[in-house]
Amino acid sequence: MDLGLKETRVLVAASSRGLGRATARQFALEGARVAINGRDPSDLEGTAAELSKDTGADVIALPGDVADPRVAEAVVQGAVEHFGGLDVLVTNAGGPPAGTFESTPLDAWEEAFQLTVMSAVRLIHAALPHLRQSDRAAILTITSTSIKQPIDSLILSNSVRMAVGGLTKSLAAELGPEGIRVNSILPGWTRTGRVEELLQAQSEARGITVAEALQTRTTSIPLGRMADPEEFARVAVFLCSSAASYVHGVLLPVDGGSIKATL
Repeated sequence: MDLGLKETRVLVAASSRGLGRATARQFALEGARVAINGRDPSDLEGTAAELSKDTGADVIALPGDVADPRVAEAVVQGAVEHFGGLDVLVTNAGGPPAGTFESTPLDAWEEAFQLTVMSAVRLIHAALPHLRQSDRAAILTITSTSIKQPIDSLILSNSVRMAVGGLTKSLAAELGPEGIRVNSILPGWTRTGRVEELLQAQSEARGITVAEALQTRTTSIPLGRMADPEEFARVAVFLCSSAASYVHGVLLPVDGGSIKATL
């Protein structure tokens, strides 16, 4: 299937590693022109060079922390200046720290809101005038299965990511008449570098092997394993492509069947 993404102009936030990187790489493999973003300029430049070499695509690095109110406009403008416009925006940010309600200090709530919610709001706000000039405009928010089924000891993520889900559904209603598609993708447990670190920390804390720590995380997944980042990325890219031209306002889990709810 041709996804129709050749020469599509794409910005993927927080994409120097993990799910964002995998998504940017998949866009590049489909022939898109891709702007990637991350906090560490040297790390980001290395990622851009590697993706460009591996895929032959036009990949540029736009450093900056999307939690910083000043960054969104600059990152979007950098992509637009380089590509001459923008067709697809993928919002993404690192997750808030783990913790229960009582173990989470009050100021952490504001930080989580800025990181998770306002980073998406600002990026979309900055990108919208340019997306309106595209005939294949799409916005994809990366959230979490926690907006469908809360995860133990992730009180911040469970709470603020639901706001991004609400934002996605609201924007779908508002922007659909203009032909701008808006969807969200909800990753479950995926074998990113961050998850590998969490598994290692869990194994050391509990005196078990990494394999045993992994087993504790996969017992509730019907497919019996975590996803590879590429499996997530293929779904993300499909949702932004013309092949999914009538998929709109969807909050789509990519979780191996972990969410048990029917709605």
